[in-house]
Amino acid sequence: MSRALRLLVWQVHGGWMDAFVRGRHTSLLPVDANGDGGVGARDWPANVVDVPEGQLAETPFDAVVLQRLEEFELVERLTGRRPGVDVPVVFVEHNTPQEGVPQSRHPLADRSDVLIAHVTHFNALFWDTGSTRTRVIEHGVMDYGNRFTGELPRAAAVINEPVRRWRVTGSDLLGGFAAVAPVDVFGMQADGLAQALGVGPDRVAAAGDLEAPRLFTEVGRRRVYVHPNRWTSLGLSLLESMTAGIPVVALDTTDARRAVVPGVGAISTDLAELHDAVRAFVDDPSRGAEAGARGREWALERFGLARFQSDWDDLLAHWVA
Repeated sequence: MSRALRLLVWQVHGGWMDAFVRGRHTSLLPVDANGDGGVGARDWPANVVDVPEGQLAETPFDAVVLQRLEEFELVERLTGRRPGVDVPVVFVEHNTPQEGVPQSRHPLADRSDVLIAHVTHFNALFWDTGSTRTRVIEHGVMDYGNRFTGELPRAAAVINEPVRRWRVTGSDLLGGFAAVAPVDVFGMQADGLAQALGVGPDRVAAAGDLEAPRLFTEVGRRRVYVHPNRWTSLGLSLLESMTAGIPVVALDTTDARRAVVPGVGAISTDLAELHDAVRAFVDDPSRGAEAGARGREWALERFGLARFQSDWDDLLAHWVA
């Protein structure tokens, strides 16, 4: 087994970090002068360490794991070490390309000093990275246990900023689902969604921005999780809902089909088929419980932390000397 490493990494995507920091490596999280960043109130293991930005220059680390392009400059300014020259760097690409598809050129294309770790095979396929070395490490998610009760004859969706992100997240499609069953939308800034859709608040309701595991306890009270995302990277809320034993209905876009395999939920680009699936789950919670149980078993196998951490251990062993 390769040695455990000290990794400099900013807290950017909470769900991804939840999985990443639970490996055997030490994660060093910068904290700025305002106290932003770091562990905060999160229930993370002892191998996650806050480091004030002013101490980074004197703090030893073996590699940097970056998630935003501006972090390249931050590392050099705060530590005096150049990513890819003085210290190995892995850039985690969370996002699908937003412009020029399918000729989308990645900002780090044709670089020999960085490795790009894509979170989905779809991202790796659609980003043109030229000669830059790449790997795909699909998501790993926490197991919060089976949370499905299906006591409420409603659907749930988890979308941050659904009005602003609109077609990207498929927020505009929720009116059609709401005609089948009321939809409770969890996430940041969901107020005003019903008005934007032209439906009543009894059909599409903002259900609050909740943290896991409470989020999936609440989602699990509904009879089905709806994932209408058109053009986002594979949403963690989809994988987490499956892991929590909740039946899922998903738009067949980006890499959703790698998660929603036959027998564990419904997936299609035909909205009528998806509406029918929502209706079936809402009408028969026992059907949802069966599909959710199969989905949970599959998701734990495919997206469990052990596989995720093993993939990262392998990448780091080969990239960090």
